[in-house]
Formats: sequence, C-alpha cells, structure tokens
Amino acid sequence: MTLSELGRGDLAADFSPPPGGAPRRSLRPLILRLHFYAGILIAPFLVVATISGGLYALAPSLEKVVYRDYLHVDSTGPAAPVADQVRAAQLVQPDLTLNAVRPAAQPGDTTRVLFDDPSLGESERRAVFVDPVTATPRGDLVVYGSSSALPMRTWISQLHRHLHLGEPGRIYSELAASWLWVVALGGCYLWFVRHRTNRARNGSAARLWTLDRSTRGRARTMNWHGVVGIWLAVGLVFLSATGLTWSRFAGENIGELRTALSWTTPTVDTTLGGGHEGHGGMAATAGAEPAQMQARIDELDGVLALAARNGVSNAVEASIPTDVHTAFTVAETRQPWQFATDTVVIDGASGTVTDESRFADWPLAAKLTTWGIGLHMGILFGLANQIALALLAVLLVTVIVRGYLMWWRRRPVRSGRPIGHRPVRSGRPIGHRPVRSGRVVGRPPVRGGLRRIGPARLAGVIVATVLVGWFVPLLGLSLLGFLAVDLAVGHWRARSAVTP
Repeated sequence: MTLSELGRGDLAADFSPPPGGAPRRSLRPLILRLHFYAGILIAPFLVVATISGGLYALAPSLEKVVYRDYLHVDSTGPAAPVADQVRAAQLVQPDLTLNAVRPAAQPGDTTRVLFDDPSLGESERRAVFVDPVTATPRGDLVVYGSSSALPMRTWISQLHRHLHLGEPGRIYSELAASWLWVVALGGCYLWFVRHRTNRARNGSAARLWTLDRSTRGRARTMNWHGVVGIWLAVGLVFLSATGLTWSRFAGENIGELRTALSWTTPTVDTTLGGGHEGHGGMAATAGAEPAQMQARIDELDGVLALAARNGVSNAVEASIPTDVHTAFTVAETRQPWQFATDTVVIDGASGTVTDESRFADWPLAAKLTTWGIGLHMGILFGLANQIALALLAVLLVTVIVRGYLMWWRRRPVRSGRPIGHRPVRSGRPIGHRPVRSGRVVGRPPVRGGLRRIGPARLAGVIVATVLVGWFVPLLGLSLLGFLAVDLAVGHWRARSAVTP
C-alpha cells in the first residue's frame, strides 16, 4: 500500500473534483461522512448492545442447563391434578397472592406456579416449581416478563436493555438501535458504489459478495468490513427495527402508529356478568377471599381441559382470578417453532368459553410483530435461531473492530530520512522507512457533502431527516449534535487557517 493510500484511504479516493472543476452530483460524500462519524461515535454503544444481545440470544438454552434442577424431574407416572400441584406451591409461599400456573408441558418438566410478590420489581413474579407427578415443590425463583425468564436470562436481558441503570440506561440501547439501521444501510450503499467504480476500472475482477484474499493491509481490512457488512445488513436492520419497538421514545411512536392503523394485538374480555353471587354459593366479599381462591383452584383442571378441547393446549399459562367476576384466561406461551398463540377466556363455574383470540384472525402487522419479537429473542426457531443470532453478534463485532482499524490505518505518514542519514546497526544502514506524523488517527472524510447532491436531492434529504428524526427522536437529536459539533469544528479550523 502506498503512503498516499495510508494518508487518505480508499474511501476518500473519489473526493477530488472531476476535470473542469464542477462537483459531481452524488450522495456518496454525504453518506460517507455520516457513516464515518456514526461508526466512530456510536460504535461503542453498538458493541455493548451486540455482545449483551448475543449472550441473551443463547440464554434460553443456557438457563435449561443452569436451572435444570428446577425445570426437570425424573419422576414417572401420571401427573397429579393441577389443583393439587398449586396447593403444594401455596404451602411454600402462603403469604403471597396466587397469580397463574404453567402446567408441565412435557413428561419430565416441572409445573410453574406463579405468585404476585409486592417486594419484587415491575413485571417480576415469584415462581414455585413443582414435580407434577408427586406434587412436591422443587424450589422457587424470581421470573420476569411474559416469557417467564429465569434470573440469569433476566440479568442478561437488563444488561442488554439498560446496563442495569434503570430507565436512564435505556437511552444507550435506544441510541444503538436508532443508528444501527442507518450505519448498516449507509455501509451497503458505500460498498455497492465502490464495487461499481472498481468494476468500471478493473472489469470483472471487482468483488461484491466474496472476500478478496489477494489484498493486504488496509485494503484487506476494508474488504472484510464491506463484504461481511452487506451479508449482515438484513439481520442488522431487522434487529434495529424490532429493538426499537421496546425502546422508550421511538417505541411510544411505534405504539401510537400501530394503534392508529389498527395493527395492535387483539385483547380479550375477562369480565363476567354481574349476575353471579359467587362460585359454589359464596358471596364475593373480602372475608370470603380465601374460600373463593380455593374454589377457583378447584376449577383449574376443568378449565385446562376445556381449553385443550378448544385447541389451546401443551405449553400454556392459565391466569387464576382472585374474584368471582373475572374469568380464567388460558393462553399459549411462546415456544420454539410455534407460529400461532391462541387464547381462550373461560368461566370456570359454568364451564363455558366467554371470549377468545385466535392468532389466525390477528392483523398481519400484529402477527409480524409477534414473530419478530420471538425471532429477536432467540425463541421462534429454537437453538438454530439462537446460534444464528450469536453468530451475527460475533460477526458484527468484527466489522466494528475492522472499521476502527481502518480509521487508525488512515493516519498520515511522512517519509523518513534517506539511507545514509540514518543510524547504522550491525554494520548495515537502516532502510528508508515511513515515519508517523503527530496525528495518531485518520482524518475524517472531507466536508461539503451537502453541496454535492444538488438542490432537489438536498430538499429530499432534509425532509426525510426531519421525519425520521421526529419518529426516532434519539437519532434526530444525536444527528443534530453531530452537525453542531461538525460545524463548530469547521468554523474553528477556518478561522485558524486565516489567522496570521
């Protein structure tokens, strides 16, 4: 590689104006500068989100190993009634309010009985694990969210979401998700433009989708960065889009948009008619609450059997209402290779289905959202899904690291002193070597990208930026910050250049 290539780099090769002095109309300089600054300044957030996300993708399989004693039993034989299993769990947590139960879905699995615990955080419940054959408790753990994640997966999830810093920490993950798709699509554009230019110069020798192993130095680093980047682009855009649905600010806008377009997940009505005086002749009074709860527990096996006859079976969670005016809700939980999750609402006293939500009737957007969440969490396709996400995370880290390496290798060099003017070692003169200048990193791409795109494109860029910045606020605010700093630095350098 020549000294000029080290000083300016391949990405900056097209910045000189064409013959005649008229600038070429191209988005490339603008996107290159945006890609450069986003890569340099946002990449640390992306690295943290990528590593923690890769760990989270593997967490469903890891927790099966770490918590095997809670999740699996060696008992064989017919399962005890679910009501008996729930009562056994109540003996472990007699002071907590019963919330729901997840009966064992397969032989060898434990039943998970869930309790509301006021000492826990938001979306957390206490789970007691029960041997379904012997109705013997195996222990209790705190679980989190609708996926009922166990403590290890919860810890990794919170690291990924907010670095264990609570609500303020969510800014980091939203910033990473907001910029990920911009960096990925911008990199694809730059790589395709570079390929088209090289193909025009070198013919069929230019490569787009495969690594060029004949290259060396910075060119080889760029080749890996570009080729691997375009292979990952679809996955990165998907992770960015699904990740933003959980975010604080953009997530609210996405929720409002889904509501306005009727794309939300359908809900069910669990309210029963007011004509009931109570199940089993009991009045719905505070004093009768323990007896009411025991009556609801007695109804569990019948409710689960009715749900199974209506196509809601296997891995389900059945809510256990605490008053006589609320029905049971039996919902299928997210499981590998399960693409539809149905829900039925059942009046346990009369043994009738009062409402239902069939996945087949959901709006397409709601279905896509559910599938996207399962895919993002590493659940939808089981172990294959988890391995794919972990591999994507590893490759993304290599792309980011090589991006920084490209930046470092673009630092300027100056020629060393000629042979004869250098010291002599072992009777031989030291050869002519490049000597690094005072600058330790490469210069950013040159300014003036907006002036190169023409008035019509400039108007389109401004409108698109405003709209995207409003919908994804952290992207818009950080972009304004980049612009303000860039203008300030440019102004300072311009003044320094004219100052005598």
